Amino acid sequence: MEKFSGAQFQHLLKERGLKSTRQREEIARVFVESGSHLSVDELYQRVRQRNPRIGYATVYRTLKLMIESGWASSRQFGDRIARFEHRAAGAHHDHLICLVCGKIVEFESERIEELQSRIARQQGFRIFDHKLELYGRCPVCSPKKDGGRSGKTRESEA
Repeated sequence: MEKFSGAQFQHLLKERGLKSTRQREEIARVFVESGSHLSVDELYQRVRQRNPRIGYATVYRTLKLMIESGWASSRQFGDRIARFEHRAAGAHHDHLICLVCGKIVEFESERIEELQSRIARQQGFRIFDHKLELYGRCPVCSPKKDGGRSGKTRESEA
């Protein structure tokens, strides 16, 4: 679980000319400390468990503010539901997504990052942002009898 920094969040609000409120800070704390990829509805439910007086619109507007400032990012992982995650400064990671249970696993690979950069350079591209999402089955959802593979997959080509 990532540690929430109230000072960083207050700085973010100050930069945007907004005042820091207890509700905004509580929403940001729940979001950051969740350590997961939350939809707006999931974030709202978690926030309501801590403070039932916080409304959906406040959660939505605070999340939108965090996205606009680069403090959070939005992703869709094949289920067409926007999910959000905290973007720590300088941290980049990619995702493994289970098509059966929806589990999302984050990973980092220096080799993959280097390869992507090399390919972009060879093609004359300047990369500003990128995301890598690999879809398949997690170990729990993979059939045990065939070693996790069902039929032909690109897995065997790698």
